[in-house]
Amino acid sequence: MSLLKNKLIVTLPIIVIAVIFIFSLAMIPSINPAPHNLPIAIVNEDQGLTAPKVNIGETIVSDIQSEILANSDGNSAIKWIEVGSEVEAKSGLDNQDYYAALVIPKDFSERQASLMTLDPSSPRMQMYINQGMNASASSVAGQMLNHAVDAINKKLCAELLEAIDQKGAMLSTKQAAALASPIVSEIINVNATGTHSANGNSPVLMLQPLWMACLIGNVIFLLVKNKQNYVNRNDRLWANIVQFLWGAIIALAAGFSFTWFAGRWGVHTPHFTDTALFLAIAYLAFFLMIAAVFSWIGLKGMIIFVLLLFFGAPFLSSAPELLSLFYRDWILSWLPMRFMVESVLSAV
Repeated sequence: MSLLKNKLIVTLPIIVIAVIFIFSLAMIPSINPAPHNLPIAIVNEDQGLTAPKVNIGETIVSDIQSEILANSDGNSAIKWIEVGSEVEAKSGLDNQDYYAALVIPKDFSERQASLMTLDPSSPRMQMYINQGMNASASSVAGQMLNHAVDAINKKLCAELLEAIDQKGAMLSTKQAAALASPIVSEIINVNATGTHSANGNSPVLMLQPLWMACLIGNVIFLLVKNKQNYVNRNDRLWANIVQFLWGAIIALAAGFSFTWFAGRWGVHTPHFTDTALFLAIAYLAFFLMIAAVFSWIGLKGMIIFVLLLFFGAPFLSSAPELLSLFYRDWILSWLPMRFMVESVLSAV
């Protein structure tokens, strides 16, 4: 039982528990994510009625914005952003400003008024879901929009039935069918993730091999440099210049080869050259950052970058609005690989 006399062996259960605790922290962002100020555009193009003068679209916008869609902690789940036109909303979706958009068309009030006649025509709304921005967040945004439209439907149905009841009118079969769900909503997916993008998660998947390649490349450089005998500072400076220049060549090789590999494995990259050049720039940036840390603290710095990858991946696959304020402001905001993932997301 001489093994049990070793202090390291005796404290091993505590060490294991500590390791499990540290690495379990990476699970937190994926557990019960709740939206916070999820940006959704709302467009009211309704021209209203002249006699009587009424604009149902304006009432709906007011009702939606005043409707309580909050989390359990009381924070607003949605940040409604009024946009002037459908074209402007689509542009914002393409620029990743909104996760979704709700459009009220020009003839909404006119169609709503027709529900009181014998020839009803259901008013329509378009719900644009920005699927490619973030699969999880856009799905949540779609659910929120459905919830809002359902609430409007119930309110509109109750108001129409009350108006018909006050007039003492009889409902036709067409009216009854239309009043069951007065508003017809059309769901339109924009910037769809497609079938060759790992459900929109391909940028995070592409980060991992690129990051590890940078790390291994720097480890090899460090081991080789440590074996060299530098006579003076000029020799060290020249070694660093060579490392930078050779790193740039490696970056080009990594960027183009990785983009080609990704395409062969099934990842759709519509802009091959642009994607390859950007990955090369990202590789060089990571390469120089890791080299700087290695030159400062040596091979021990490898632990930092392995942990950065391990802890960073769950954050990068989540939308910022689905993270708690602490993780969004103090963790995600300074992750160096975030800029690469967000830019590749726009390309693929």
